[in-house]
Amino acid sequence: MALDPDLLIDRRRLKRRLTFWRGGAVIAVLVALFAWFGVPAEVVGGAHVARLTISGTISDDRRLVRAIDDATRDNTVRAMILAVDSPGGTMAGGEALHGALARFAAQKPLVATLGGTAASAGYMIAMPAARVFAREGTVTGSIGVLLQSFEGSELLGVLGVRPETIASGPLKDQPSLFRPLTPEGRAALTAVVQDLYAQFVGMVAAGRHMDEDRVRSLADGRVYTGRQALALGLVDAIGGEPEARAWLAAERQVPDSLPVRVLDPRGLPERAFASALSSAGKTLFAEWLGPLLRIDASLPLWQR
Repeated sequence: MALDPDLLIDRRRLKRRLTFWRGGAVIAVLVALFAWFGVPAEVVGGAHVARLTISGTISDDRRLVRAIDDATRDNTVRAMILAVDSPGGTMAGGEALHGALARFAAQKPLVATLGGTAASAGYMIAMPAARVFAREGTVTGSIGVLLQSFEGSELLGVLGVRPETIASGPLKDQPSLFRPLTPEGRAALTAVVQDLYAQFVGMVAAGRHMDEDRVRSLADGRVYTGRQALALGLVDAIGGEPEARAWLAAERQVPDSLPVRVLDPRGLPERAFASALSSAGKTLFAEWLGPLLRIDASLPLWQR
């Protein structure tokens, strides 16, 4: 007996509504359970190697620093692979990550793999690693500190605009967009840049076991290819994650059979919610949008 077309359509709508509300209920229950009880790392899984990926601009990220410190204390984390693909970032952001990774490296093996770009702060954060790998074509180095501004007093003069500044001291408004640097302002800012530069050089010297004078001879701000960096002692070997795993197994007795798990700075409830939301989204897509996108020419028009 053929079903009435209107009844068939109503049944399909009802099924989609039920799927939507079931998915929402599952998400709500999972979030509530994880938020209330939490799940220790030991329950989630056994011994493993953590992979921390740093990409894009590096800034001060407290959640990321906390995640690294948690991995340091987590007995299931046997080692960490730091995968860097970053052109750099702020000095403070690089310093914070460097510090957290140094704390990890003081207790557990840390290796770094440099991807397409690992320059400036992207190179800095790899310094605590016991072994640094790079691709031959990696762009790395750029050891240095940069402070930039611009000054538009001449343009303002052409426009007939005259800025007025009230500052608590002669150096408070330097650098300024409205007037050139004074000799005193230039000297003060140069001292700041040089102090930050000395900190950066010290990190590289300690991480690469080099004399600071040797580092300074390489740290004029230029970038190097991975092959050049290897010849200069700025990295240890050419390779990627497979070579890093092999080195961990041979030199630090971290079996290459251990699984690699992504180190995610998000909390467990947030990760669970994102995972559940993704699963629910796929289900909803399959149940709601999927039938709309699949057109069976053998069906009558009212059923397509």
